[in-house]
Amino acid sequence: MQLQKDAVASLQLVTFAISEEYARMEAEDFKKFAKEMIEYITNYLENIRERRVLPTIEPGYMKPLLPSEAPRTAEKWEDIMSDIERVIMPGVTHWHSPKFHAYFPTAQSYPAIVADMLSGAIACIGFTWMASPACTELEVTMLDWLGQMLDLPKEFLACSGGKGGGVIQGTASEATLVALLGAKAKKIKEVKEQHPEWTDNEIIGKMMAYGSCQAHSSVERAGLLGGVKFRLLKVDSKNKLRGETLAEAIREDKEKGLIPFYVVVTLGTTSSCAFDRLDELGPVANRESVWLHVDAAYAGSAFICPEFRYLMKGIEKADSFNFNPHKWMLVNFDCSTMWFKDPTFVINTFNVDPLYLQHDMQGSAPDYRHWQIPLGRRFRALKLWFVLRIYGVENLQKYIRSHIAQAHEFEALVLSDSRFEIVAEVILGLVCFRLKASNDVNEALLKRINGAGNIHLVPSKINDVYFLRLAICSRMSESSDILYSWKEIKQRADEVLEEHSVSK
Repeated sequence: MQLQKDAVASLQLVTFAISEEYARMEAEDFKKFAKEMIEYITNYLENIRERRVLPTIEPGYMKPLLPSEAPRTAEKWEDIMSDIERVIMPGVTHWHSPKFHAYFPTAQSYPAIVADMLSGAIACIGFTWMASPACTELEVTMLDWLGQMLDLPKEFLACSGGKGGGVIQGTASEATLVALLGAKAKKIKEVKEQHPEWTDNEIIGKMMAYGSCQAHSSVERAGLLGGVKFRLLKVDSKNKLRGETLAEAIREDKEKGLIPFYVVVTLGTTSSCAFDRLDELGPVANRESVWLHVDAAYAGSAFICPEFRYLMKGIEKADSFNFNPHKWMLVNFDCSTMWFKDPTFVINTFNVDPLYLQHDMQGSAPDYRHWQIPLGRRFRALKLWFVLRIYGVENLQKYIRSHIAQAHEFEALVLSDSRFEIVAEVILGLVCFRLKASNDVNEALLKRINGAGNIHLVPSKINDVYFLRLAICSRMSESSDILYSWKEIKQRADEVLEEHSVSK
């Protein structure tokens, strides 16, 4: 009898819950909200030069601006709009300002923003072909389009009919790790064929990966995450890793009983945009059965221009290649494109195939969950599709060339002032420079520049020489912006040098 009463009470609760209405945004409100946001976005971007590029707030600034708990009842979208300037913008570093010259660019454009809107509306999780066929098939085609734009060897392209193909990763850091794990699995299989008595742990304990001492920190981090030793090798006078250096390191390690298995070749290092000698490193890696991964995160976008493809000479020797359209090709983050000549070992490494993820079309098209570390993935190929169609290859090439021309313009300005010097060869959109003074004076200069907040730069150091990096970042950057930044740098240099002279 009590069980019946409990069942009736539960049914009444369920009926009440089903009949209870909840506040939600209706289509008409969404259209008003979206229209207002598009107006805000365009006003923000078109007038971004008027904003101070660096914020002036301190850590914790936002806490007193927000309630301590989430709202119990629905709020109006108009209130959210009014809070953007009050709460968010005071703490934003304006990466797309023409006055932002730090790090490397992060790409952005109106077509990519619109594509992300559509991706958010479709909201699929494209881990298998069946989970959303368009998500997978557009990605396959876009990676072929982009690979052809770079003139990659046909072995990397799905349209070649071979094993090769491309995939969109989240970042170049992920791509480096994915390639390392594929190389690790491949080498374990090779070694076990020769030494079947060796355990996986014994083999892994002997494995050695290689990269340039100028490689991005994510390269060394991939070794930590992959549980293998990573050896960072010395570079030449132009900060390039050379073939003979790799060959000697492999010889030394093999004599110690170690197992070389993976090398990362960096095309466009973070510190100075140097280019490892792929044409020398490739033959060494191929001869030693070492997986060769090319990290061209920033510089790869320039390879859509034929005149810069000499920088990737030897690409036919690579096993995998990666660059970030989300850095310099007008595609919003995240979109890191990666190609394999043969993804088999990566697919096998990541292949966990529970029944609920299986489908009847397996094997007929890629299931990209096997090509990456996460399971879920967004419809990122839409951004490439929109950008490539609305800009076209020719306009993208003009965009890259304009940035490089502006970098050379800034280089000429630096060279015109005898107090400054250029630290590294200017090849693409990065200029490395410093005052002809001590590291302390150059550190003081950078602190003064960023403290003023009118432009933003970051430093680097090679061979204990501290220097400033100026990257051309904004898609809106023009010659007048370069002159503005140079005037700002000269003004701060005047102040620092005067103070240094007085202090002496």
